[in-house]
Amino acid sequence: MSTLKEIRGRIKSIKNTQQLTKAMKMVAAAKLRRAQDKALMARPYANKLKELLDSLSSKVDTSLNPLLVTREEVKNILVIVVTADRGLCGAFNTNIIKMAKNAIDNELAEYTQSSRLKMICAGRRGYDFFRKRGYDIVKGYSSIFQHLEFESAKEIVDIATDLFLKGEVDKVIVFNNEFKNVVSPKLVSEVFLPIQASDADSDANDESRVKQVIPIVDYIYEPSPEGIINDLIPKHLNTQMWRVLLESNAAEQAARMTAMDSATDNAKELIRTLSISYNRARQAAITTEINEIVSGANALEQQA
Repeated sequence: MSTLKEIRGRIKSIKNTQQLTKAMKMVAAAKLRRAQDKALMARPYANKLKELLDSLSSKVDTSLNPLLVTREEVKNILVIVVTADRGLCGAFNTNIIKMAKNAIDNELAEYTQSSRLKMICAGRRGYDFFRKRGYDIVKGYSSIFQHLEFESAKEIVDIATDLFLKGEVDKVIVFNNEFKNVVSPKLVSEVFLPIQASDADSDANDESRVKQVIPIVDYIYEPSPEGIINDLIPKHLNTQMWRVLLESNAAEQAARMTAMDSATDNAKELIRTLSISYNRARQAAITTEINEIVSGANALEQQA
């Protein structure tokens, strides 16, 4: 049985940890508000840009732009995995890494086994995980979310686009957490390149991407639909990757806030349990001392 001193030490240590988790929860909550606002503000622009690109694609010959062409034979694949830089956010990193690894080891096993799969890891946790296991990482970002900037998204897009246009990869897939609510993020995997038309069925299930029914209008494009679509594609790719990073950042802060709230509650319950144990041990010690005093007094009376 633990001594009173040991129990007091444990209670003090847990109280200190509880103060730390409370502070981390407050910091995560403040960061979440900013990250959530940025993610929600980026969605309408990214979705409208995608909608415009889909509309233009139906009016032009998509084979004129290689980023719109789906290749008949996919020889090499690039996987982009977006995780957090830090831990203490519950199963946030574990879930997305597990999802990406399952896809790489199962659906994409033929590319992995023949060394035809490359990776870009945005976030220290994912980068460390896949690097230690010997995956072919083209570029790893270990502190991208410390100072999240649009240039970081543009750099990732530039690398992926360059590999795609050179023919070194034929398909680019992104795995990331998308902010859904504070309780749990949404795990997402989608084809980034080649650019594909939106799936109406999947969009119907996402409230943020529901398209309003509007009358069909035959627009006049200047200078031409081809010229506009070629100008929109780089903007679209950069915006989509920026949205992915913003969504992941918001989901991370929500997961951290939830995890720290749960840790604080667990610390409170543990302190309560230890306090009960401390009081019982103290009462037992007092009872033992009283028994010893009474026994000593009885012994003295018998000697007298």
